[in-house]
Amino acid sequence: DIIPQPLLDQYLSMTDPARAQTVDTEIAKHCAYSLPGVALTLGRQNWHCLKDTYETLASDVQWKVRRTLAFSIHELAVILGDQLTAADLVPIFNGFLKDLDEVRIGVLKHLYDFLKLLHADKRREYLYQLQEFVVTDNSRNWRFRYELAEQLILILELYNPNDVYDYLRHIALTLCSDKVSEVRWISFKLVVAILQKFYANNANALGLNFINELVVRFRHCSKWVGRQAFAFICQVGMFSLCVSTCAFN
Repeated sequence: DIIPQPLLDQYLSMTDPARAQTVDTEIAKHCAYSLPGVALTLGRQNWHCLKDTYETLASDVQWKVRRTLAFSIHELAVILGDQLTAADLVPIFNGFLKDLDEVRIGVLKHLYDFLKLLHADKRREYLYQLQEFVVTDNSRNWRFRYELAEQLILILELYNPNDVYDYLRHIALTLCSDKVSEVRWISFKLVVAILQKFYANNANALGLNFINELVVRFRHCSKWVGRQAFAFICQVGMFSLCVSTCAFN
């Protein structure tokens, strides 16, 4: 009743491998690009019409097709709601996490947007997998690690101080020692955000332990780049404190 059935059938047939060979090699990519719009038009009550097509596209041999879906999976989650997302999108999301870097970057860029839509217990399962984003197929792909640090700053609000200390703290310290200065600089902001998280939630003991770890690891580092990192962390921390004080006043 929403759109003509022949039009929907025509769209669903775009995933047919035979069409890719005889009509357009990019047809599956176009289908993946427009799928969130089709899902929005049909509504979540008609998701069953698109589910098989989505799963077919998510396993397409062309990484460009999977990459397109990875960049829009958070938008589809908003359309479908938490129940359908948990049942049908989370398995696809988990597959993208283990895919090529060209696909993983799609979920990484909107990691916060997707995780915030999940229930707390399901969201907590991803704490174990965030560390995997530090490792990339190409170590020179420093923008991947930069994006990870940016996303972690946002993700901090989704977890309690103990989870941040047990899982995200280790990632932040690793990124602070990255070979690329751009990655280190955004990671200093992440470290300060973690400290703010601790003290904003009255987790003073965790904050003090983290500060002591920063002092040992960077302030007393035998290499000058480590001591410089500590100075930059202090600089970012003081700037954030000044901004917060001005906003409060």
